[in-house]
Amino acid sequence: MNKLYLWGIIITAAMLGFTYMSVAGSKGGLNSDIINILTITGAASLVVITVFVVVKYVRQMQTDKADGELVGQNWDGIGEYKNELPFGWAITYLLIMIWGMWYFTIGYPVNAYSQIGEYNEEVVTLNNKFEKDFNEKMSTFSKEEKAEYMINMGESVYITECKICHGLTADGIDGKSTNLNEWGSKKAIVDVINNGSKGLGYALGDMPAGTASEADAIDIAVYMSNGLSGETGSAAFAVSCAACHGSDGKGMGGMSPDLTIYDTPAFVVDVLNRGKKGDIGKMPAFNRLNDKQKEAVGAYINSLSE
Repeated sequence: MNKLYLWGIIITAAMLGFTYMSVAGSKGGLNSDIINILTITGAASLVVITVFVVVKYVRQMQTDKADGELVGQNWDGIGEYKNELPFGWAITYLLIMIWGMWYFTIGYPVNAYSQIGEYNEEVVTLNNKFEKDFNEKMSTFSKEEKAEYMINMGESVYITECKICHGLTADGIDGKSTNLNEWGSKKAIVDVINNGSKGLGYALGDMPAGTASEADAIDIAVYMSNGLSGETGSAAFAVSCAACHGSDGKGMGGMSPDLTIYDTPAFVVDVLNRGKKGDIGKMPAFNRLNDKQKEAVGAYINSLSE
């Protein structure tokens, strides 16, 4: 067997052994974190395989000459040899299959320790504690006190998470992002109808610009501000909006945004859960916030346009 192949097999086997011993090692630090171990092992394997392949084929190009039986066809006088599968490729394929089976059975079991898993467990524990403490505190408040508390908490979260794009005063930083002081207002509704909305990830896709005339857009804004009721704007809504949002405006079972919750904290929460594409980039889904924090941000933003 070619010495290069032999060394490749020895090094790969050594790496597998190193990974296994590291996983079985003591708790704490790098040796107990299988994510780190697999990452380092994979990176080292790529380096070894790359060097191996480059050396092998550079040598082969220097010494080998094409020979063997040609296939029957040729293209403009250029023929192709009936080459057998290179032994090195067969060995590499076999090792990858062994690695894959090892990875999915022993190397990375579902319950294996990782720093990422530990972090996620801590987040769940702290979120549960936060919600328990939050519910206990809210149970002592009146309705007005609850609303004020949610708005104040939402402002704190907003300053931490949202001000960098929407500005400290939520004015959108001179049009670079959405002006949240106008959130839910008739002006904001007309603006969405005229300019469209994108990046919320609904099944029916992005809302195109100019789905209604200027006059109809104003009437639709009145209709939505009245809770999707009244004569003004109902006909325009049926023509321009009902095809995607449904005649009742509820979004056709989640296919598009539910307009009945527009201008409420729940709509803000939906955007925070989904993320949204804007003029200065993609706002990510705020999965790092827990449900109560999202509700609080919704309450704060909703209070800005009241």
